[in-house]
Amino acid sequence: MMRFVMLRKFAWALAIVATPFSAFAFETSARAAYVYDQTTGTVLFSKNAQEPLPPASMSKLMTIYMAFEAVADGRLAIDEVLTVSSNAASYGGSSMFLDTTDRVSVEDLLRGVIVVSGNDASVVLAEALSPDGSEAGFARMMTERARQMGMMNSTFVNASGWPVAGHRMSMQDLGILADRLIADFPTFYPLFAETEFAFDGRVPSNSRNRNPVLTMGLGADGLKTGHTEEAGFGLVGSAKQDDRRIIFVITGLDSRAARAEESTKIINWAFRQFAEKEVAEAGTRIASADVWMGDVPTVGLTVAEDFSLLVPVLNQGEIDAEVIYDGPIEAPIVAGQQVGELVINLDELPEKRIPLVAENDVARGGFSTRLRTAALVLWQKFGPTGAPEDA
Repeated sequence: MMRFVMLRKFAWALAIVATPFSAFAFETSARAAYVYDQTTGTVLFSKNAQEPLPPASMSKLMTIYMAFEAVADGRLAIDEVLTVSSNAASYGGSSMFLDTTDRVSVEDLLRGVIVVSGNDASVVLAEALSPDGSEAGFARMMTERARQMGMMNSTFVNASGWPVAGHRMSMQDLGILADRLIADFPTFYPLFAETEFAFDGRVPSNSRNRNPVLTMGLGADGLKTGHTEEAGFGLVGSAKQDDRRIIFVITGLDSRAARAEESTKIINWAFRQFAEKEVAEAGTRIASADVWMGDVPTVGLTVAEDFSLLVPVLNQGEIDAEVIYDGPIEAPIVAGQQVGELVINLDELPEKRIPLVAENDVARGGFSTRLRTAALVLWQKFGPTGAPEDA
């Protein structure tokens, strides 16, 4: 078989938006950053995004994810009451101000981690889920689960992000984790938008969510801040406007104000400088491919689902796309069987690959088809005389 590549062009009318800079001129003062359009699965921006860095409290998202999983599969009940160990109560920093006499529900602990970033609450959940009842045992579980989820640049030493050698996550991994939290746990996700939680009325001054963009009217509804001296100020954020949702991760900023400013800038840039455009509806024939030994000589290649692209607002006119398949495609072919790909490239955005499927069934040809095919093979091999061409 040979690999066939056919060029296709798609065109649409794009509105011209007045803007003083290109969509790709985005810059950030963050040490590392990652911006992802969840709706279309498009990475919009990446800066040092695969570098393992100290994640501070942003790594609590992994503890939260594993706690959500435990509730979902019945290993924890949302109203179950957990005890507080001396190890958990000993943590300083961000806290629910728990002590060893407390008995706390899983729901309150989750709010304590999500809203007030409680180190103590993280450890209580970790020890409850650990195979050996220890925070270290849970951290090993976190690392293994992260690998299963495709987070290859994450290694956990504790449940809270407390500064310690070897506790690292990349910004891309945090983006993957945020994507999974939103997609896998829509029932729990609204907890990330809560702006205040004071457990048992304790220390009201520590009850507010530190996420700076939740109350800015930008559609932000999550997820987690982080700060240590080593890591600087960071944020895993998400915002939804109309039908689009973005996820962004930043770290290494030098102040709360800088974190808020960069977060606002990213949200505005991602929504204003890109537009989602419909390309083709399910069943649209994109191309035709030759068939080998079929009762018909060709089969249509279609898209199985509606698909759209996220494009820069200044990108106008035609978009080049390649249809790639290994052919001729041997019969029999079943309608809906993937037989190729549509590959689209936009300037400085990741390559987009859309599966192409057979438009209809193609049965294997009968005797006459096999006879014609055999004759064709002989022609191609020996030429019209029936003897080898170099005889």
